[in-house]
Amino acid sequence: MLDKLRTTMEGNGFEVISRISDKFGLRASKLRLLFIYLSFATLGVTFVFYLVLAFFLWVKDGLVVKRKSVFDL
Repeated sequence: MLDKLRTTMEGNGFEVISRISDKFGLRASKLRLLFIYLSFATLGVTFVFYLVLAFFLWVKDGLVVKRKSVFDL
């Protein structure tokens, strides 16, 4: 069952870039490289967004002091 699934995925899944490159008239190797670069770029953008958000939350926690009661003044 697993071999059948693998064979099906290899037969249909790996032809996607070839079909797209044939449709647009591009070389398949350049299109594969583009997809690899785009995947790294999207991963990097989300990671940078996470770090910026964490920094601003850290600054907010440093500036805003929560007091538990009125007697903590």
